[in-house]
Amino acid sequence: MRAHSIGIFVLGLFLHAQYAAAMDGAVAVSSISASSTLQGAPARSATAPQPAASGGHRAVFEGEQASRDVRHIADWVVDSGDNRGLPFVIIDKTDAKIFVFDAGGWIVGAAPALLGLARGDDTVPDIGKRELSTIGPEERTTQAGRFVAQLGMSFRGEDVVWVDYDSGLSLHRVITSNPRDRRVERLATPTPADNRISYGCINVPAAFYNKVINPIFTGTSGIVYVLPETRPVRQVFGSYDVETRHRYVQAPENATDEGASATTQ
Repeated sequence: MRAHSIGIFVLGLFLHAQYAAAMDGAVAVSSISASSTLQGAPARSATAPQPAASGGHRAVFEGEQASRDVRHIADWVVDSGDNRGLPFVIIDKTDAKIFVFDAGGWIVGAAPALLGLARGDDTVPDIGKRELSTIGPEERTTQAGRFVAQLGMSFRGEDVVWVDYDSGLSLHRVITSNPRDRRVERLATPTPADNRISYGCINVPAAFYNKVINPIFTGTSGIVYVLPETRPVRQVFGSYDVETRHRYVQAPENATDEGASATTQ
């Protein structure tokens, strides 16, 4: 999120044009998971993991703890190719956690995240053009959805990942300019209960951003999936259960109605 002066707004229009053209062409450190060590993530194949015994491809979490919805979306992305050969990120608002995968579906890292203060899956129209001081607490949501994201510059002159430029939604290093927010401390707590503090942007530990986020988005776009917290995840993404779908493909006469519908979503 950002505040606009007249001069900054002009700069914003210029950056926005660059961003649009590119799209057309295409915690504390102790809380960072072992798969995202500060020496950098291990190199992976760009191809999807081998199909599971039950059929279909799955994302590889390498022991990382994740909710059922996160695993559902990650597996669906890998099996369906919804990421279009790009690295992808899943934001779990309920657990206040971010998961980063390479293009093949291998996890690169995971970390806690700070999110919008207000619960909700939608954003206010034109909120990205407003002064921060005019944005009420109930408007400070992190909207759910699928976004094509890319590295860019914030209006503070810092590199960020623009998730949705028009609404001012970005993924960036944790903001520490207001000590009263205690953002670094919030990232370090074991519960997600205190991770709702931002105006909507996604804050992650600085070390995680530098060693995982920045490298994975350097030279490429990526897909960011922000999971909903007020609607079913399948409703937002049109996703299917990988195992159910492939069970239907292999033996349609024995599959459930859910399996049949999964093949057409």
